[in-house]
Amino acid sequence: MPGTVLMKTSDGVCTLTLNRPERLNALNEELLNDLCDALEQANRNKEVGAIVLRGTGSSFCSGDDLKEYESQSKNKEVAKSYIELIQNVSRYLVLGDKVVVGAVHGWAVGGGLEWAINCDFAVFAEDTKCFFPESKWGMFPTGGVTTLLTRMVGLVKARDLMMLGTQFTANEALEMGLAWKVVPNQNVFEVANQLAVDVAALPRTAVTDLKRAINRAGYMDVEGALKVETEATVRTFLDPETAVRVGSFGKKN
Repeated sequence: MPGTVLMKTSDGVCTLTLNRPERLNALNEELLNDLCDALEQANRNKEVGAIVLRGTGSSFCSGDDLKEYESQSKNKEVAKSYIELIQNVSRYLVLGDKVVVGAVHGWAVGGGLEWAINCDFAVFAEDTKCFFPESKWGMFPTGGVTTLLTRMVGLVKARDLMMLGTQFTANEALEMGLAWKVVPNQNVFEVANQLAVDVAALPRTAVTDLKRAINRAGYMDVEGALKVETEATVRTFLDPETAVRVGSFGKKN
């Protein structure tokens, strides 16, 4: 039976496919563990020069699976362990040795949007729809985006996107500098793969050092942001108001 993350390597490119299409590739503990393992393998593999991160089915990733919130928030230890898994994915994406190309389509929401932002290059399909739902549920964004997004779009726009949860399109993501390119829906995987092949053909040492230098200069203290986010997200996971709001998920008013 296929796992929650599919892994394929060809032409120096490791393609990692989120594989929970029945839940729009929403995050749960199994997927996070599988993705961390796959990213660790890809970053260690000397034959791999670039990584493509994509989703199967109709969407890239719809964020945290709220149907599993109760099991994720049993107590402080459980919540912190779960949030650290989310943050570890971002550590591999942002701080890992390999250039990561995101092939983003359908819904890129919450953690899924954070991962798209974590990619070095994000290719967006025209149909992509994005937003941060965390504030609505009484939760907190992760993935280092409290510093990454702020550096990319500025303070005012970052507040708009993270506090108000304003939805935006692929073309708006391009205008804000979150997308590398917007392409027709049917071309998103092809364009992302070709970009990764081109990157993989470049001298590995120079590309790795350049990724590290650019991210260090552009994002400043990513680890500090991850730590603050983890502490804040654990608090919100344990907040009774969050439980009430999440409990309303899927229910009609």
